[in-house]
Amino acid sequence: MKNLLLKTTLISCLAIIASATTLNSQCFQKDGKLFNPDGTSCTNTVVTAVPFLRIVSDARSGAMGDAGIAISADANALHFNASKLVFAEEDLSVSATYTPWLRSLGLNDVYLAYLTGYKKIDDLQAVGFGLRYFSLGQIQFTDINGEALNTGKPNEFEVTLAYSRKLTDNFSAGISGKFIYSNLASGQQLDGGEVISAGIAGAADISFTYKTPIEMQNGESDLTIGLAFSNVGSKITYTKSIDKDYLPTNLGIGAAWNMQFDEYNSLTIAADINKLMVPTPCPTDATDCDTDGNGRSDFKEYSPIQGIFKSFGDAPEGFSEEIRELMYSLGLEYWYDKQFAVRAGYFAEDVTKGGRQFFTVGLGLKYNVFGMNFSYLVPTTNQRNPLDNTLRFSLLFDFGNYDFNE
Repeated sequence: MKNLLLKTTLISCLAIIASATTLNSQCFQKDGKLFNPDGTSCTNTVVTAVPFLRIVSDARSGAMGDAGIAISADANALHFNASKLVFAEEDLSVSATYTPWLRSLGLNDVYLAYLTGYKKIDDLQAVGFGLRYFSLGQIQFTDINGEALNTGKPNEFEVTLAYSRKLTDNFSAGISGKFIYSNLASGQQLDGGEVISAGIAGAADISFTYKTPIEMQNGESDLTIGLAFSNVGSKITYTKSIDKDYLPTNLGIGAAWNMQFDEYNSLTIAADINKLMVPTPCPTDATDCDTDGNGRSDFKEYSPIQGIFKSFGDAPEGFSEEIRELMYSLGLEYWYDKQFAVRAGYFAEDVTKGGRQFFTVGLGLKYNVFGMNFSYLVPTTNQRNPLDNTLRFSLLFDFGNYDFNE
């Protein structure tokens, strides 16, 4: 019964998020600042549909505070920055990741699975593929009176194809095409009798990578800088409503400094900054949100491209609030003999924009063609995280090390 209640609550919350309903309490303005009714700073989280697209499933990056835009390329680069693929050391690599979800709440059949890989065509080109699947387990649907209806298995998935090419010896570009399918409550009816259907959308990622060597007195090093525009695409809806919802379009900038001290020891320091390129919700009275009086909040009416440009200057408190919408990741990775890795990281988000703050730790093992990564999340606030007390793991197979003629 407990698991059933948790799942029902979970699917209800996801349905609310999918419809882009603003969860923020009504705020009031004083001296140019917005406050909650209790006098604290106004909580005004940017909300999108299909948030599973932004979940970091790779256990390597998951152990580095979710930093991944500029770290050395492997099969999981597709999620962060496909342009890195052409800089990968191996010609062919595949990765499979399993991420349990909400295990700390007692749910055992909610998870994210991610299968991805790449193949280098030559020294200048590489292609990649990815399949992301998010399962919410089995859900018991009920009517408005709480009476049991039928059961369902809500799920979402994304299929991605990518192409990466070097434009110079140090600079590359990549593009990815995505098909997105989200089935949260297909076949169920809303209070007005409208039938809910699965949401379908298309999107693209555009990314760039610059990699250059840096002189060191002892050993070798290189600096990698990445820029990625992710999930740029159509809106999505689960009904026939014209009030469609934004995808989690994101701008990410990252840098990684890799230092090879000697034959056995290397260290990477990585940092990412991310911002959702989605309009900020209106947190005040409804009349302020609907200036044209058509019954729809103004921030929901922009096209996806308009929404991207609006997202850089539409925060109610101006530039200071735009800065608070930034998310920060910092990670460290130490390798010994390219076979054993220790990782740590930190992720931070402003309390008025979600408030996620946590440390991460993890290990990596690699032998011949086989690699395995683990990560664990350590929360630093009282806010519950879906990955609290959860061990994530990824398997990698680098076939570039394997001699098929043996």
